[in-house]
Amino acid sequence: MIAWDLLKTITAVLTVIVIIIVSRKFIKILALAIAGTISGSTAMDILGLKTIVALVNFLPAAIFMGILMVLGRMYKEQEMSAIASAGGGVTMLYRSVFLLILPLSIATAGLSLYAAPWAEKQMLLLTSKDMETADLRGISAGRFTEYSHGDLIFYTEEIDSHLKMHNIFIQDRQHGEPNTINAEYGSLKELPTGKYVVLENGEGSRGSPGKSSFILETFQEYAVRIDKKTSPISYNPESISTQSLLQSQKITDKVELQKRLALPLGVFFLSFLAVPLAKLSPRGGVYGSLIFAFLIYFIYGNISQVNRSWMLHELIPTWVGYLWVYVFLWLLGIALLIRLYGWQWIFQNLKGGQKR
Repeated sequence: MIAWDLLKTITAVLTVIVIIIVSRKFIKILALAIAGTISGSTAMDILGLKTIVALVNFLPAAIFMGILMVLGRMYKEQEMSAIASAGGGVTMLYRSVFLLILPLSIATAGLSLYAAPWAEKQMLLLTSKDMETADLRGISAGRFTEYSHGDLIFYTEEIDSHLKMHNIFIQDRQHGEPNTINAEYGSLKELPTGKYVVLENGEGSRGSPGKSSFILETFQEYAVRIDKKTSPISYNPESISTQSLLQSQKITDKVELQKRLALPLGVFFLSFLAVPLAKLSPRGGVYGSLIFAFLIYFIYGNISQVNRSWMLHELIPTWVGYLWVYVFLWLLGIALLIRLYGWQWIFQNLKGGQKR
């Protein structure tokens, strides 16, 4: 019953957190799509990939909050008293909680070590691919649009159902002197040498006003090439596969590997700490311990960031990783259990004695 209730609550909490975080990030993605930097389909793909990354990063927090909410409600509604009167104690409670937490820890390890890096890499590949063809999107009737870092300004009055453009204005500075073109019709075409806007029935002027090299011309057909943006993909540590991190000797890669290993450990030790935390103020309602728990999680998050910085600056060896952080959580959990149940309970459980 406890495991099932935990699963429902954790799912609800994680869904809310992920929606909030991803919605904020999606605003930036949507701005890129509106500007024509990425396509609409790519924006939706990136949204899905960011959801995977956010799910992995915030799963420990959702589990921590979920356990506190479920057990806090059970203490408030005297369900824990009923369980205790039937012979159930904290050992049974831990067994019920970790019936769900252990599979979630394993799932978090898989997501952290494999799914999240894959998602990060796919986002980089999709963005890079769309950046190469960004100058071929964003054309809409009645709007001036800049391409090629502002070297090409494009305007069309109308686009018909056959995607043919009418009454076109182009100012092209991609290849030296300004080239201003007006044409009746135009369309995008893929030619052997690249992508072009092919114009029909127009006139143009090439050169800078006031210079003797200024040229006026008319044409029946004229093609303006839209250069692709090409740049090598720069993979950040988050997008590198775990197998590559294991073989790397770079300090940044070693730290990233430790960060990935820390997520499933965080799920385990935060869950261990959440059980006694839920009993600290049962009279305060379902959320009686959440303020204190948020403070602990805030400290934990900041300590983790400081620890990462220490590893990057080689103030502590990378093989230590986040181990001391989780030893601290474990000791804090033991201290809370001793406060609630006393030293005798600890000794009895270590010896396999009576359970409370």
